[in-house]
Amino acid sequence: MRDSVVYLVGAGPGDPDLISVKGLKLISVADAIVYDRLVDKKLLDLSRSECQLVYVGKSPGGSIEQKQINKILVDLAKVHRITVRLKGGDPYIFGRGGEEVLALKENNIKVEVIPGISSATSGPLLSGIPLTHRSVSAAFTVVTGSTSETEALNYKALAELNSTIVVLMGVANRKTISDELIKYGRMENTPVAVIRWASYEKQELMKLTLKDLGDSNITPPAVIVIGDVAGLNLTDN
Repeated sequence: MRDSVVYLVGAGPGDPDLISVKGLKLISVADAIVYDRLVDKKLLDLSRSECQLVYVGKSPGGSIEQKQINKILVDLAKVHRITVRLKGGDPYIFGRGGEEVLALKENNIKVEVIPGISSATSGPLLSGIPLTHRSVSAAFTVVTGSTSETEALNYKALAELNSTIVVLMGVANRKTISDELIKYGRMENTPVAVIRWASYEKQELMKLTLKDLGDSNITPPAVIVIGDVAGLNLTDN
């Protein structure tokens, strides 16, 4: 189809008010929207009545394969002028957005990426935790905690870095993360913060130590912050 474009739009961490103005505009004119599990349905309500809505949400224990999502985007682009791929957080921060863009480009389909606010930064911020703070942490590292990639993490290098560690999708492998970081030198009493449902009204904050992280009773979705900044609280609560 002539002038067909697929827009990868970052929906933000969850609160629909945190999406970009450009993202909202694209939702309102889209011919098709392909959306994730954690995308707030209020955003979908802003779409046109004739817009085709396609759910491709991934959940723990059972997910649609990424290759199938790529194919869906390619097929929709062939029949629609504007397709929006609405992704939680930011499309390129552990969102598989790069894979989707490559698949579309291989099929000569025009793509534009609209940045989104990642839960990696917004979750801690909304909980009163600065990822960097003078004299406490001068840097932060964001890693994925998903099973296949967790096994390949260089825990020795992570442990030796004098910086904050932010873990996304790490709940299922929290014990491995805790044990490995302690094994390579991080102190057992290193502060840890777990932010669940970041930016939602039901957002929760749990404070604990690195030693206790592995046996903690937490469920996804959650952002895990490891480091001295996790012991800070800059909110009024």
